[in-house]
Amino acid sequence: MAKQYGFYMDTERCIKCWACEVACKQWNGIKAGTIARRKVHEVESGTFPNVTRTFVSMSCMHCAEPACAAVCPAGAISKRGEDGIVVVDKEKCIGCHYCFFACPFGVPQYTDEGMDKCDCCIGNGVTPGDTPHCVATCPTKALQFGTMEELAEKVSGKTAKQMGAAAANPSVFVS
Repeated sequence: MAKQYGFYMDTERCIKCWACEVACKQWNGIKAGTIARRKVHEVESGTFPNVTRTFVSMSCMHCAEPACAAVCPAGAISKRGEDGIVVVDKEKCIGCHYCFFACPFGVPQYTDEGMDKCDCCIGNGVTPGDTPHCVATCPTKALQFGTMEELAEKVSGKTAKQMGAAAANPSVFVS
């Protein structure tokens, strides 16, 4: 594989404005009240009066070894060799939900056309290496996109870690 692209989510910058979610839906033609390729989650911790709230924008992790692709009986899910982006061929998807159960992050969602998930906007005119619409829209620059090497450099001085299960090796850093 030439490069592996991924996301960096800076939880100290996210203000839970949902701009990333709205941009994703708009650019991908997803109707309100249906699926979401990107979701902002709220994590609460501590006990009163020392309570903290952290916001995390999540989408497909574009894992190094995507469990969803490994279990797909129709061969509808693949990892692109040129950029590491995990994509779905909706023409092949049979809607069996195996990928949903295999994904450690619960990312796959379903429409009448089959499974749907983040494809880093390559399905709507963004060239790999360009900025996906969710990242371009983020007003606080909490969400960033690039090669894993570029992202590792950005987080080198921060308390950040690669997110998720070791077996999946997701292409996401979170601080």
